[in-house]
Amino acid sequence: MATASVTSQDELRRKLVRRGFDVTQATVSRDIHEMRLYKGPNGYALPNGGTGDDEDNDMPSVQDVLESFGLKVKQAQNQLVLITTNGGAQPVALAIDHEDWDEVVGTIAGDDTVLIICPDQKRASQLRGRLEEMIG
Repeated sequence: MATASVTSQDELRRKLVRRGFDVTQATVSRDIHEMRLYKGPNGYALPNGGTGDDEDNDMPSVQDVLESFGLKVKQAQNQLVLITTNGGAQPVALAIDHEDWDEVVGTIAGDDTVLIICPDQKRASQLRGRLEEMIG
């Protein structure tokens, strides 16, 4: 593991490109979020000085994430559109993906919208009710 400090997403992107990785700033931003890195005075780091090996232990529950970021859920046949606060879609989608629910085939996250694809309309309706309860 490298020990050099990286102080910006653009700096990290440029270093990765120089090493042959084809990445965009959006990819770097998403990966930083998924690894739950934070930006401190010395650049990016893992929370509490962790190693990242026990990533599921620190992850907030879907309930916590939806209470913080979720606004409303709309259903379109077997798909749900979950509206979040600005910047809230990625953590919400990640939390839903980690639940491994049978009602979820997959998610796609934008900035303030998560598309949740369900196997059928019935399970989409069931999941919509669960999500609405969690949002409050």
